Amino acid sequence: MRTTSSITVGRAAELAMLGGALAAARQRAGGAVFLLGEAGIGKSRLAGECAYHAYGLGLPVLRGRGSSTGTVTPFRPLIEALSSRFRAAGPPTDPELAPYRPALARLVPEWRDAAPAAGAGAYPETVVELAEALLRLLAVLGRDQGCVLLLEDLHDTDAETVAVLEYLVDNLAGLPVLLLATLRAEPGPALELVRAAERRRAATVAELPPLPPAEVSALAAAILEDATGELPPPLVEHLVERGDGCPYLVEELLSDLLDRGALRRAEDGRWLLADGSRPGVPSTIVRSWGHRIDQLDPQVRELLLTAATLGSRFSVTTVQLITGYDDRTLFSHLRSASEANVIVPDGSAPDRYAFRHALTADAVTAALAPAERAALARRAARAIVRADPELADERRQLVASLLLLSGDRAGAAVHFAEAGRRVLEAGAAGSAVVLLERAHELAADAERADVTERLLPALAESGQLDRAFELVRTLPAVPQCATAAPGSGSGSGSGEGRGSLPTPAVERRIELHTRLAWAAVMAERGPDAVAQVAAARTLTAGRPRPEQDAALAVVEGHLALLPDHTPTPVDGGDGVDVGDGGGEAAAPTAPTAARLAEAERRARRAAEVAERAGLPVVACQAWQLLALLSREQGFDAADACLERMLAVAEANALPVWRVEAMLRLGANAFMRTGDGTRLERAREAAAGLGAIVLTQTLDGLLAMNAVMRGEWHTARTIVDRCLDATARLHNLAAHRYLLLSSATLAAHLGRTREMERELARFRQAGGEESFLTPLRYGLCRAVGALLAEDRPGARAELAAGLAWEEEHPSVFYLAGRHGLHPLLEVVEGRWDRAALDRAAAVPAAELAWNRQFLRFADAVLLGREGHPAEAARAIAETGPGAAAFPLAHHLALRLAAEAAHTDGWGDPVAWLRTAEEYFHQLEVQPVAAACRTLLRRAGASVAQHRGGRDAVPAGLRTCGVTVREYEVLVLLADRPGNQELARKLSISPRTVEKHLASLLAKTGHPDRAALCALATELHTGA
Repeated sequence: MRTTSSITVGRAAELAMLGGALAAARQRAGGAVFLLGEAGIGKSRLAGECAYHAYGLGLPVLRGRGSSTGTVTPFRPLIEALSSRFRAAGPPTDPELAPYRPALARLVPEWRDAAPAAGAGAYPETVVELAEALLRLLAVLGRDQGCVLLLEDLHDTDAETVAVLEYLVDNLAGLPVLLLATLRAEPGPALELVRAAERRRAATVAELPPLPPAEVSALAAAILEDATGELPPPLVEHLVERGDGCPYLVEELLSDLLDRGALRRAEDGRWLLADGSRPGVPSTIVRSWGHRIDQLDPQVRELLLTAATLGSRFSVTTVQLITGYDDRTLFSHLRSASEANVIVPDGSAPDRYAFRHALTADAVTAALAPAERAALARRAARAIVRADPELADERRQLVASLLLLSGDRAGAAVHFAEAGRRVLEAGAAGSAVVLLERAHELAADAERADVTERLLPALAESGQLDRAFELVRTLPAVPQCATAAPGSGSGSGSGEGRGSLPTPAVERRIELHTRLAWAAVMAERGPDAVAQVAAARTLTAGRPRPEQDAALAVVEGHLALLPDHTPTPVDGGDGVDVGDGGGEAAAPTAPTAARLAEAERRARRAAEVAERAGLPVVACQAWQLLALLSREQGFDAADACLERMLAVAEANALPVWRVEAMLRLGANAFMRTGDGTRLERAREAAAGLGAIVLTQTLDGLLAMNAVMRGEWHTARTIVDRCLDATARLHNLAAHRYLLLSSATLAAHLGRTREMERELARFRQAGGEESFLTPLRYGLCRAVGALLAEDRPGARAELAAGLAWEEEHPSVFYLAGRHGLHPLLEVVEGRWDRAALDRAAAVPAAELAWNRQFLRFADAVLLGREGHPAEAARAIAETGPGAAAFPLAHHLALRLAAEAAHTDGWGDPVAWLRTAEEYFHQLEVQPVAAACRTLLRRAGASVAQHRGGRDAVPAGLRTCGVTVREYEVLVLLADRPGNQELARKLSISPRTVEKHLASLLAKTGHPDRAALCALATELHTGA
């Protein structure tokens, strides 16, 4: 008989908890539950009960599990889980998943067919981006009823899956998704994830204890289908003593007794235990399985021993490679093993089987003598290599594990190292680290340095920089050079040292230090980057190859942009400095401008060298750096660098660099013209690739651009849509920019308290230590101060921003230095024509946002200099700015109108009315009130903002037409007399005459007939 229970015993509390979690997921209150316990304790049984209940409620259940063979396959449990659902139902087609399908293609094979955009290649999404995409997919699957993601044996899973699950755990609240996972309490990343989630109360952790005696008895009764309720007390006593409360051991102990005939059912239905029969200790389970296996056909026994050597789950194809059985024989033996209740089909994949329990495989192999087990593993490894010399997919890792089991540590290290290299090339740095760390531990002393060199880039790419920089210091020195072969040409010439060449080991080491330097500088770890650059240059012995120097020059150029960085002198020599100065670098005391100029010169040469040498990534890095550095010479030069970067990226199918180039070209186009079309196209390209992080970066730019254009609703929509997602993805750069955009939006609407609240969030996200500091001062706080009519406060904010820029390299040009600051200085009489001309002579002065402020400043100076006509014409020429940047235009108009009234030029009354009308509609009352005060000071009438003012056409409001005057004007369409007008409006005829006189003065019409014609036009919409 089968010795398994048809019911779950002793887990009432856990079942109730899982039922509650399912109910919560159906109500969009998702969460994570982890079932933790030793092997055989009942984790899978509980998970299965939950899945069965979910199926009954109509919830989709996605099931996957970790690998039990010791192989590391990135995202395997997740791929299995999604396949278990989509294999029959097909993947969802919801349009809202379209931006995430490229990222999800790693998990959903059906979505790998979509070709990338022309020249785009394939986007290597980050694990966090993939996690966000999976979160969106699960939300769609659970939209109607909720859904369950069930993952078993997490202790055997890969680093990438753990990273994805960490993200899911923290972001399931509010979603119709239950994450249910099982694992043993074995040290490793999965257990660390569970404990961390438990500490921050982000997940429910249920640790399954051993069954107490009463429940052991109930379990035995259920297994034996005992209806009498009278199991022999010695039987229960020994099951409790020897089974340790583990359901699996209880089952196996009973199976052993039944197989030996020591336990039998009497005619009256009672169970009888033979005198002196005792269930064996757990070690007898091993002997019991050995006995069972020995009773099978020899070929079935051989198949099961081979399969158990591969792990608790195994591939039929792999077993066939090792045993050499044909299909008919193989499946006949598998059927026999299944009928013997040793193995079962694995529902996660069609060609896989699993032992009935993980302990079953352990017991089967433990029955073998150590030498026999090692020989079997060695034979299996050789068979796999013979059948598949390339060792595709997981087989190389399997061979490595088999060799380790056979005692060949060095051979296992070789295969683990190669598997790690392949996984790293596929973009799974976390799994590569696991494999390469194994290889590093197993490698012979003579091979350990080579393994370390493979491990270091994986550590850097997975973000483990501390470990990488610690490990790189353990590398032994490498031979500096090898003598060139006679006649090779390398030894000719008179230069000293030209008779020797760097060894391949030196070349590899230089490349390694350069890669680590790039990782360090991108993480803004200046000292570490300097140390790696220095190590690389030392190995070049002052004679780097041009392509080596190009890569290093790019890193050094980025170092020049880091705040408070002091450059490292570069040794001279042939090819060291890719410029024409023999390798000189800026002295440590050189001013920032000199450092940046040197960085630009070397980066330009580096770009040329990289393109000639066929190093497209280095070329893109160099052109991107040049675009930043070239802005000081003009944005035409910067755009030329970016266009070249775009061409290199497209020609070499580099998707990330292509979108990066499009992003920067779009940002420059907006700054130059106020048009965000190219940024929108860049966002479409990023979304088409599934580049979620790049898409968020573009969303941040588009949000700030919408603020500057006065498109308040658009800006708020982007911020609200993206802010939480950037926090979940830990996309700190985009998150900070969105927070600053939100604060700037509040500032430009005159909402000081909201601005301060958003700036506090910006500060908490580290924004005040970022390169965004100038924008915080100039684009946000200074404008907010002006809208509060706090001109001294605005000047103080601008001064703080200018001081910061004096001490740090800055890549922002709309923070006030080149536009708002000059206008304020001119309006208040602190700048003369020479000072303004100097400000207008830099390339940033041509940017649309800055240009409008400088034109207003020019008009104010022209008026003061006695050129009123030219001054008025300069104001008129600012008109296009009103469409692109309405708030900035009207703010500048308010400032210039005050100066025009003081100096006696132009039409300050009309300008003040225009500004007053705009700020009144925007509900920025301090500026609107200031405009009204200046109008009264100028002797002009001030419109009262009564109810119905919105009905007055904007052109008439600008002229100062009041609501009552507009009511009079509208009635003139029927050409009534003053008495009739007075009667209809319940006012006196004398008041009607005053309104008509005011209308003639404000609109500039010559007589009453012209007013009647205007009224007719308004009535007909002509």
